[in-house]
Amino acid sequence: MKKILGSLFVVVLILAVGLYFTGQYFLGSIAKAGVNKFGPGITQTKVNLEGAHISPFSGVGTLSGLTVGNPSGWSAGEALSLGKIHMQVEPMSLFKDVIVINELIIEQPEFLYETKIVASNIGDLLKNVEAAVGSKTSQPQTEEGKPIKMIIKKLVLREGRVKLGIGTQVTTLPMPPIDMTNIGVEEGGVTPTAVAYAVMRNVTANVVSATAGAMGQIGGTSGAAALEAAKQAGDAIKGYFGGEKKKQP
Repeated sequence: MKKILGSLFVVVLILAVGLYFTGQYFLGSIAKAGVNKFGPGITQTKVNLEGAHISPFSGVGTLSGLTVGNPSGWSAGEALSLGKIHMQVEPMSLFKDVIVINELIIEQPEFLYETKIVASNIGDLLKNVEAAVGSKTSQPQTEEGKPIKMIIKKLVLREGRVKLGIGTQVTTLPMPPIDMTNIGVEEGGVTPTAVAYAVMRNVTANVVSATAGAMGQIGGTSGAAALEAAKQAGDAIKGYFGGEKKKQP
């Protein structure tokens, strides 16, 4: 009897381990496929996510190697590279219409900031995302055809860097951290496109903040004009979609 129980225990243990890794791979594959499918429609640029792992039990996951290409009219490089993104999702929400992300931490992101008199690549990228907010074709949907929505209770972007390029000169600068809370809470969830727009508005403002001191030194009058245009693109970012930007000490 003990041998039988012992054998059953081993079988159950193997099944449990198999379910864990299968579920982790399955959810990660869905996340990766979703980003690579809908990302280009949101940004109107190349978007690639290299890897994703999400535990179906704890909801803890990591996205790695997310890159977004430059908008049309700019260099062939990447506008941004997010490296690793750590998240903690409410597991049961993964199977519902509204996905609840308790924490999303983006570590060491890198942004390339290019300017042309009164325009910038980051500003154009923001415009592309804004245009996609009202588009139904760029929105992921459930099997019933309903738009998938999200709530992000805490979003942190830290240790970021900005590569400032004007002409042939490139300068790397530290980027102020971003700390947003309760994105989509008041609305009962917002679309991934709306989340991307809310975050990009904050990113635009922080990129401008990081480059403000160096812009005039590198680009002279042209740099000052580009800075003013970028500031206009990053205005009115507080409280967007219920997300508040915390003041940094």
